[in-house]
Amino acid sequence: MNIASRIALVLGLTSLALSGSAQADYAERADVREYVDELVNEHGFDRADLLELFSEAERKERILESIARPAERTLEWHEYRQIFVKEPRISQGVEFWAANEEILNAAEARYGVAPEYVVAIIGVETRYGRITGSYRVLDALMTLAFDYPPRSSFFRKELTEYLLLAREEGEDPAAFTGSYAGAMGYGQFIPSSYRAYAVDFDEDGARDIWANEADAIGSVANYFSRHGWQAGEPVAMQVTLSGEAADGLATKSLSLQSTVGALTAAGVQLAAADLDGTTPANLYRMMQPETAEYWVGFKNFYVITRYNHSRLYALAVHELSQAVLAARQEAGVRQAGAAE
Repeated sequence: MNIASRIALVLGLTSLALSGSAQADYAERADVREYVDELVNEHGFDRADLLELFSEAERKERILESIARPAERTLEWHEYRQIFVKEPRISQGVEFWAANEEILNAAEARYGVAPEYVVAIIGVETRYGRITGSYRVLDALMTLAFDYPPRSSFFRKELTEYLLLAREEGEDPAAFTGSYAGAMGYGQFIPSSYRAYAVDFDEDGARDIWANEADAIGSVANYFSRHGWQAGEPVAMQVTLSGEAADGLATKSLSLQSTVGALTAAGVQLAAADLDGTTPANLYRMMQPETAEYWVGFKNFYVITRYNHSRLYALAVHELSQAVLAARQEAGVRQAGAAE
């Protein structure tokens, strides 16, 4: 073996050793032990239990790779849309709606959220419960809390929320799986959202968003309601522009910065004539392969962005909701025709 090969071998073995150490020894790290002190002092956790739990946690390199390149930041609208607004996600949404129609209607009656939007959220997040994530939530949150400096503070808080959640629900914190960011269940709630917005919709004594479709549906509807969803009000509308002044109002901001009246005055052509001019709204430029299309988002569009802080995400949910609704209506027409 030549000198270069020996150096490469040594470096490779050193890298493996360091990688293995990072994955296996969270409980030995000073920053983790300081965190354990906080949990013991502020929330009454048992120190030995926490150290044993954290010693089992594994650092996941793939999690760090995934969080560094989320689709919402790397794709244009036409690329992002192609992921979510297509078959079989549309027909699966029709099936999910049919299987849970009574629950969806009950959720709408209680929270005022149209069923197609609850269906679309669950469809975008987990393909109606088919893909809920394969990472242990403990591994995901430990990795991000202690080995992802850009957002370590946020994920450390989520890890605390997760441990409190597991204690409140009487569950093993090492047992649950979810996304690379620690989101869980049909609707992919992060731990703080679970504690704040998950509901026991079927009143069986547990808030189960992993396997209980009633609780998952009720929890998504409650999340929207608590963030200000306006029943019966518009979400988004594709528009045309007349003049360059209108294009200048296009924004990437999620908070509503304009009004229907201001957009109309600048040359945004809104099809609905009954919109009040004082209605808050934003104009968005969404890129297609060769050109741009323009959308106006309203308060309910903003509410969807509270679920995921992305205009691409919110528009994908809106478009999927409308595609599922149209497919469901078409299927109903076909069934009615066959019955005749």
